[in-house]
Amino acid sequence: MHPIIAIALGGSTGAITRFLVANGIYTALGRDFPHATLFINVSGSFLMGFLTELLLQRFALAMEYRAALLVGFLGAYTTFSTFALETVYLFENGSLFKAMLNVVLSVALCLLACWAGLLWGRQLFTDSFYPKVNYELPYSQQLVGLTLLFLLVIPAELLFQRFNTENAVRYGFFIVLLGGFSITSALWLAFKPTEIRFELLGLLSFFAINTVLGMVMVWSGSSLGQWLWQLKLLR
Repeated sequence: MHPIIAIALGGSTGAITRFLVANGIYTALGRDFPHATLFINVSGSFLMGFLTELLLQRFALAMEYRAALLVGFLGAYTTFSTFALETVYLFENGSLFKAMLNVVLSVALCLLACWAGLLWGRQLFTDSFYPKVNYELPYSQQLVGLTLLFLLVIPAELLFQRFNTENAVRYGFFIVLLGGFSITSALWLAFKPTEIRFELLGLLSFFAINTVLGMVMVWSGSSLGQWLWQLKLLR
């Protein structure tokens, strides 16, 4: 297959996928903030890092297949231009906090997601799929931490809905909560007096992965809280 045809096929699939994902997210969360574009770019950045490592370093796929996935599909799936346009609209509407938040989150999370994808791609076929440590990670404690984060976000979202809190305050609270969770969990593992010993790269990769998982917990808890409030179950 000619590379141009492969890129065209991958690009059309990526564009359709972005359209469906964006419409689904905006239908669920509204358009007060560009949630859909942020999710698409972050997930696309993760896939770019992950698939680049796998397709270029692990598997000897033909060039046209790599081009179809990396250039075609992911090139059409992710969208920097939409991010720029939505940010400009936020500035024009006077939503300076949302605009700056969108810029910071988009840049930071996309870089973090791409890095996490690269790390996972490099370790997928090694002895340890998770960040390299000299002993088994305390998965149960990590699961407890993520569960507590999820359970904390739900009542927080209900309180925000109850008092009709501005979105700027909500976003700021959730960002601080997520940052505190990620930093605390990484520091806990770094200084915990056990046989666990992290290398620097392993600690940073654990921080990146924990941050991504924490984002999922915050988003899930917030969505569940909004859903419960809309059902008028806890008013």
